[in-house]
Amino acid sequence: MKICVVGAGAIGGLLAAKLAAIGEDVTVIVRGRNLEAVRANGLRLLMDGAETVARVRATDRIADAGPQDVVVLGMKAHQVPAVAPDIPSLLHADTMVVTAQNGVPWWYFMKHGGPHEGRRLESVDPGGVVAASIPVDRVVGSIVYVAAEMEAPGVVRHVEQNRFTLGELDGAETERVQRLAELLRSAGFRAPIARSIRDEIWVKLWGNCTFNPISALTHATLVDICRFPETRALAAAMMAEAQKVGEALGVEFKIPIDKRIAGAEAVGAHKTSMLQDVEAGKPIELEALLGAVLELGRIAGVDTPHLTAVYGLARLLAKTIGEAGSGLRFAAG
Repeated sequence: MKICVVGAGAIGGLLAAKLAAIGEDVTVIVRGRNLEAVRANGLRLLMDGAETVARVRATDRIADAGPQDVVVLGMKAHQVPAVAPDIPSLLHADTMVVTAQNGVPWWYFMKHGGPHEGRRLESVDPGGVVAASIPVDRVVGSIVYVAAEMEAPGVVRHVEQNRFTLGELDGAETERVQRLAELLRSAGFRAPIARSIRDEIWVKLWGNCTFNPISALTHATLVDICRFPETRALAAAMMAEAQKVGEALGVEFKIPIDKRIAGAEAVGAHKTSMLQDVEAGKPIELEALLGAVLELGRIAGVDTPHLTAVYGLARLLAKTIGEAGSGLRFAAG
């Protein structure tokens, strides 16, 4: 299959390298030093104590890649609107577009079947540019349960986990989503197919909308947040509000809040992706992870005072870092 990974950072790069390793025709869209490194040395993957080199085509121009069988949007949610107008050049009649972003996706109410069918979320699709550029019939949703990091330009290190949960937006188990799942399984990933992709999104979002901004504000790891009484209580209050929003929109939560917090605690001294971005001085995924939950709350008529307060603090933090042009990190000693 012809596969294009748009935004081959840590997760996208891992996916591209594993698919290329089984002989798929892979193109990656990368920029700057990553582009130079991949062109010169291939896409290097460090995994299970070994290094492999994937030979992939690399370009910084989406239009140069040509039509693909599968397009994976591997960048963060706030980066999608900038590339969305160029995505149609990658599509033929049967191309699948796989969204691999954390948080609430731009297509949340598309093929939803509920009272808000087709409603656009301004928080994740400002001005509707993504919805106008990417035909929703091409989209297959995914939830990424993989930890990886860019060790150096063109070098991806796999840290843990290997699951991409897939799902059609309307819950159908189609031939194309089965084919996509088999492709990922052949590359060594777990790829279950969800009957309700939105329920699965909320399982991960439930933690992301609480622990990510708390960690960004406090510079604490998951285990520290969960074991400090005040932040554990704040996380529980935020999760309770998020659960009310989800349930008002028809989402089923299958585990209690205490069990979800215990799961985060068990991860240990892990820095969330938002905290890592704060330290690196990068834009944070605030709108997809939290701003969109507030927008969904307004749509559903659910009050979210704790989520709203933390969102305001995190927005100010993001503004401060952006204006400073540098990250914020505590130095030891």
